[in-house]
Amino acid sequence: MKELFVIDLKDYEENDKVYRRPSARAIIIKDGRMALVYSEKEKYYKFPGGGIKENEDMEAALIREVREETGLIVIPESIRAFGRVMRRQKSNYSSHAVFEQENFYFFCDTENQVREQELDDYEREAVFSLRFVNIDEAIQVNGDYHSEDFFDKIMIKRDMKVLQLVKEYLQLS
Repeated sequence: MKELFVIDLKDYEENDKVYRRPSARAIIIKDGRMALVYSEKEKYYKFPGGGIKENEDMEAALIREVREETGLIVIPESIRAFGRVMRRQKSNYSSHAVFEQENFYFFCDTENQVREQELDDYEREAVFSLRFVNIDEAIQVNGDYHSEDFFDKIMIKRDMKVLQLVKEYLQLS
């Protein structure tokens, strides 16, 4: 899968332990609008998706995470690679650890039916909801996003940059 860009804050020590958390994220477009997860509490958009469990392949993780976060059911045959983003920064949980996340982005289609979300605690706390929005609105909202949580700021900057790349890609297609 092609590399889209790298975010490496280099805010860690070279000998710090590396904590890897690969993830799969969905780019879903229906009727010209993107299906994104919106945090009602924090006021940002993110691509549906999340961590790939041990012994789980990327596509299975993508399907599971999209269903849990949005209630949408991914059509497996529709999954197409877009690109990957590497993120490296000091862990927000341990003082001598590096958080490394390789994010794999996929275009995919979903069934029309929307099921109930299956959110975990932090997703419920952030009040995640499925929204179908114009890509420019998502870019603007994420561009205006401010938070005291530096870790979240980097996540939103990552997804904003991917939104911009998706917009460019769609204009060229």
